[in-house]
Amino acid sequence: MWATARHILVDTEEKCNDLKLVIESGADFGAVAQENSSCPSSAEGGDLGKFGPGQMVPEFDKAIFNGDVGVLYGPIKTQFGYHLIDITGRG
Repeated sequence: MWATARHILVDTEEKCNDLKLVIESGADFGAVAQENSSCPSSAEGGDLGKFGPGQMVPEFDKAIFNGDVGVLYGPIKTQFGYHLIDITGRG
């Protein structure tokens, strides 16, 4: 099993919720990631590439491998902060 996803990492749940509303209102996920995410993946619009179960922190893993493709999830709290996650593929 594998998944592809992109994410946005921020410091607060409030910021995460604010960005989720912006994206749900039609903003481009990749552009919002480039402007706001503290993860190095922000340079690629939050794209994390292809990965398997167990390669990400448990909270992230659970969302990626149990959620539906194409749905925006978050805020998801991990040791790194708060994430918005867009599952782009799974197989």
